[in-house]
Amino acid sequence: MIEIDFSSGTLEVRCDNEAAIVQGIPNCKWDVRTNCFRLPAYRYHNLITAFFRLGVEYVDRARDYQELELPTKWDQTPFDYQEEAIEAWVQMRRRGYIALPTGTGKSFVAILAISSAQRSTIIVVPTIDLMHQWYDTLKTYFPDTPVGLIGGGYHEPETLTVTTYDSAYLRLDTLGNKFGLIVFDECHHLPGPTYSLAAEFSLAPYRLGLSATPERMDGGHNLLDRLIGPCAFRKDIREMAGDYLAEYEVIQLQARLSSEESKEYQKNRDIYIDFLRKKQIRMGGQGWNQFIQLSSRSAEGRRAFLAYRRQKDIAQAADVKLKKLEYLIKKHAQQRILIFTHDNLTAYTISRQFLVPVITHQTKSKERRDILLMFNEGTYGVLVTSKVLNEGVNIPAANIGIILSGSASIREHVQRLGRILRKHKEKKAILYEIVTEGTSEEYTSQRRRNHEAYKRE
Repeated sequence: MIEIDFSSGTLEVRCDNEAAIVQGIPNCKWDVRTNCFRLPAYRYHNLITAFFRLGVEYVDRARDYQELELPTKWDQTPFDYQEEAIEAWVQMRRRGYIALPTGTGKSFVAILAISSAQRSTIIVVPTIDLMHQWYDTLKTYFPDTPVGLIGGGYHEPETLTVTTYDSAYLRLDTLGNKFGLIVFDECHHLPGPTYSLAAEFSLAPYRLGLSATPERMDGGHNLLDRLIGPCAFRKDIREMAGDYLAEYEVIQLQARLSSEESKEYQKNRDIYIDFLRKKQIRMGGQGWNQFIQLSSRSAEGRRAFLAYRRQKDIAQAADVKLKKLEYLIKKHAQQRILIFTHDNLTAYTISRQFLVPVITHQTKSKERRDILLMFNEGTYGVLVTSKVLNEGVNIPAANIGIILSGSASIREHVQRLGRILRKHKEKKAILYEIVTEGTSEEYTSQRRRNHEAYKRE
């Protein structure tokens, strides 16, 4: 007889005469410390499937999740694409990720998945704010089912539980057998040496990932197939614009440095580039880490690092950019404007200069909620932020986005576009990108616009 137990995020498999069968199962290895076979908990689905196909009898003491009787209908009618997404996911044995643009109701897709699975569920999210949003969502759709939180000072696992990625990889080695469905919201955060443990420690046979932009610049998205399952359903922004998202336009504005700024920019960039060439550093891959290490070892290196920072500051927050920003704020004075910057310093500078509210990672949760509420209600017409509003926030009234500075990340750029695309009455969205002419920003802009959302017919 084969016996299966859950232990510290792994499965222990003990057997009498079936060792040859167990040895043939991928990732199942003999553990001399405990005299049993062992494999990662996330392989539970593969293990049980293999035993079923081979007609092997077993005793399962590993799973400890509940089968539920959750409601399957609500006043809200799913859109066709939401039903198609869930049908595709079910066809893939309820394993895989769904890629839908921001503002198209990924949360409700997850509600449909939970209702379809009818199993104890844990939802993993990237931030505390999202954790609380999900708590409210679950209480709304499943009012008779206990909902718990793990993270942000809470440790209350329940039938339906919401946790953060930071808490999940620390806690699921003991709780990983309590849930039959695990949902990874913003699943592009999952790949990596620590967060991926959240998936590996869980034996949940049903898995769902949600993201508007699952691809990662480091190629980590290729791990999603193993940790969650393959892509089950996908729609991009251009397919959804008009019917399910606001119609939108993307406008790039060039900002030309003054003669003095241009000279200072070039002087500092030359110092930075000369150092890279001298040390044979190729940016990309591990290039940045190499630059940081080498720049800290000599006066020449520190001078190169300061020059790097100065040329970047000039390109990202030049005076001419702020003048163009002022023009756009006046032009769209009666509309709801979101301003995005790459760093907190620029965000606070804009806040002081234009007397508008600002949200950064330093903003307290209550203040952030109050600012977003007043922005959506129209008390505030302009809101400036650095990176914290790139994902996981609902701002339906926003229809003008202004990117003053940002990284080369395609995901970040698409997420910022997504912030202004949520359907709201008859709005049309406009995303402005202010790029400093003749600087590295032109290359950065070109890289981050390499997405379907920015391609024209």
